[in-house]
Amino acid sequence: MSPTDATEQPPFKNNAAGTDPHPYARLSPDQVLDALASVGLYGDGRLMALSSYENRVYQATLEDGERVVAKFYRPQRWSQAQILEEHAFAAELVEAEVPAVAPLVLGGQTVHVHGDFLFSVSPWRGGRTPELDDWEVLEWIGRFLARLHTVGAAKPFTERPALDVQSFGEEPRDWLMAHAAVPLDMQSRWLDVCQRALKTIAASDYPSSAGGQFSLKTSTQIRLHGDCHPGNILWTPLDEWGRGGPHFVDLDDARSGPAVQDLWMLLSGDRRQRTGQLSALLEGYEQFRSFDRRELALIEPLRTLRLIHYSAWLARRWEDPIFPVNFPWFGSSDYWSGQVDMLEEQIEAMQEEPLSV
Repeated sequence: MSPTDATEQPPFKNNAAGTDPHPYARLSPDQVLDALASVGLYGDGRLMALSSYENRVYQATLEDGERVVAKFYRPQRWSQAQILEEHAFAAELVEAEVPAVAPLVLGGQTVHVHGDFLFSVSPWRGGRTPELDDWEVLEWIGRFLARLHTVGAAKPFTERPALDVQSFGEEPRDWLMAHAAVPLDMQSRWLDVCQRALKTIAASDYPSSAGGQFSLKTSTQIRLHGDCHPGNILWTPLDEWGRGGPHFVDLDDARSGPAVQDLWMLLSGDRRQRTGQLSALLEGYEQFRSFDRRELALIEPLRTLRLIHYSAWLARRWEDPIFPVNFPWFGSSDYWSGQVDMLEEQIEAMQEEPLSV
């Protein structure tokens, strides 16, 4: 996929956004500080925007020197009930001593309202991206993911959605076509390969290296982190008391799905490298929780769904000024040609023998 000139705009307009300024355009530093003051937290004026595109997230320093993180949720993405369910899940994880960051309870609430925004405040936690080429680090992460999934399996979500073909594949495809997000010269090619990829997934059963047939529809559904890539795991070195290691941040995409969804995004490289990484993750994972090896057959279907969903995610948010600035290559014919190539590769990958350890 070749980046295009930064001035090139995608050949579509998200008409659903209307002509009014994007809501985030009204979220000034003063508004952020006013929102914090409304829940009894008074900043000293120091704000730092953190790298989040889906929401607006700020690190704020309070008058007593303590740092907190204020998250202003993207309007109309999640309902208040869905956000509260995410927060309740985070609180369950903390209660079970799983290293996750849960929002603060302020005035008896974790979700607050300021102007057009729902927002939450969490304690600040430092850390860096974990070294995923270190097998001990992967094993450690595996142990904590197993503990997260043990909590996640205790009861289902009732408000938050599931990861399925309809919401991550068919609906994004339909939205992209309805809003003319794919250039005319690429529409037929992209739609054809997208249809074939979804048909491969919807065939329902994939050969499983653990024996038999398996599918996304028949997998055990548990509450997941949902977006467990390396950027959502922060690592702190061990101190003299043995404190440190990984902790999970950003449960904004928490949803129901198979356990493997929280593992596969931690794998990279060629097949041999991914097999080694997976082996280390499962070595740690299975110290605390059993893992259904049949789910390994879902890795490539899940990767395919993420590819389709990602394009629609970008297109839907193009009216937000932060997106054209940070994703200038999106929407061109070169971009969609690259997507066609990647989906073709995914169709082949879904027909290969799954990883096995």
